[in-house]
Amino acid sequence: MTSQSTPSTTSSTRHPAQGRLLLLTAILFISYLCVGMSLPIVPIFVTGRLGLGNVWAGLGVGIAFLATVVSRAHAGSLSDRRGAKVAVARGLAFYVGGAVVSLIAGLSFLAPWTAFLILIAGRLLIGLGESLVAVGVIGWGIGLVGPARSGQVLALVGAAIYGALAVGGPVGLALLDRFGFAGAMGVSAILPCLGLLTVWRIAGVAAHPGTERPPFWRVIGRIWPHGSIVCLQGIGFAAIGAFFTLHFLDQHWRYAGLGLTAFGSGFVLVRVLFGHLPDRVGGLPVAIGSLAVETLGQVLIWSATDPVLALVGAFLTGLGCSMIFPAMGREVVRLVEPHLRGTALGGFSAFQDIAYGLTGPVAGLLADRAGYSGVFLIGAGAAAAGLVIAISLRRVQRVAPG
Repeated sequence: MTSQSTPSTTSSTRHPAQGRLLLLTAILFISYLCVGMSLPIVPIFVTGRLGLGNVWAGLGVGIAFLATVVSRAHAGSLSDRRGAKVAVARGLAFYVGGAVVSLIAGLSFLAPWTAFLILIAGRLLIGLGESLVAVGVIGWGIGLVGPARSGQVLALVGAAIYGALAVGGPVGLALLDRFGFAGAMGVSAILPCLGLLTVWRIAGVAAHPGTERPPFWRVIGRIWPHGSIVCLQGIGFAAIGAFFTLHFLDQHWRYAGLGLTAFGSGFVLVRVLFGHLPDRVGGLPVAIGSLAVETLGQVLIWSATDPVLALVGAFLTGLGCSMIFPAMGREVVRLVEPHLRGTALGGFSAFQDIAYGLTGPVAGLLADRAGYSGVFLIGAGAAAAGLVIAISLRRVQRVAPG
């Protein structure tokens, strides 16, 4: 009887689970607009309205990702112990709080350094929210459809995030022009509220509250090579997010707001068309091809002599970055037990956050001395280094028994 009932049960539950996964993806997209809208306008606000330098502009962008780094262990543990639904709801609340605090920084009567410190506080809250929401949605999605389809879950999550970046960039700039920085942050505070209203209607997945867990750093020891690849590929995106608009303005080029749009369009295109590849052919082959394309895209931005070539480079960078996180994430899911999945994915995601957090201020220092184009040469070198690591892991995988 069991063997006869299993197929019908599977067929009856597959579609509801897939539907809930897509709804989670939509919630992530809408709420992540809070992040996407702020990325291009924070550097403009810091360098223009506040009159501070590129290093401070990079810090304003990167501090959110550094907050995400230090909170990933907590986010993963919370998702494992209390359930992914709790983690997502808390993260959305942090999004709202961070946007409201950032709104206060944009009020005209504040002194520049006072406004900057308030902005940093808001960016820290947004970083905490990003940690909880991303890890929670990934854990929730894998819990819904199963670890065999983890690559698909990670691909959908990335499509939502970078789709929000593609849409959020020009929308944020348009709101900045129309309503100022405070107005743009006010709109971004509303969007996660929509997610909060919806998330409670979706069934959660089982938590693992009482299972014995190894130390966080021992889990990291299993996954650090794959995390290093994600870290190195993230530098290219971070360079585009923090300095692409300023690079265009410095060159007196048009279409400055389309950098994230070009990146996000390439990113989402690959996710939609080839999101199944990591589950089908394995993570490392996908990562090798992707890193080669990202390297080419960053070199093209660095060497571009007109805005069209730079936008093509951003598009290629998006194509290359698209599948690296789900490809490596699939390998990470296979390396750990189910009760450690959230913790492992939290630590794995932190490698990408490190790239996002450090690239801003370090690249800002470089931009002050060598110009904005040099930032993208660093991105190309980082992607090439990730390619070398991926090729080495692939060789080890081929000779390993089984």
